[in-house]
Amino acid sequence: MTSKKLILIAGCAGLAATACTPRVQVMAPDKPIEINLNVNITQEVYIKLDKEAEDLIANNADLF
Repeated sequence: MTSKKLILIAGCAGLAATACTPRVQVMAPDKPIEINLNVNITQEVYIKLDKEAEDLIANNADLF
């Protein structure tokens, strides 16, 4: 066989092999995706005041 025939046969074999590959489809789900997050957030705030600032607030309650 000549090299042209071998190239033609190899090309046809390659095309036939790619025609047999399966097709992959990506579809959106019918129902919405539900994500259930059970999260409990607790926040604690601690405030430390200088002794002089505490006395100022205690003596002038009408400031706040």
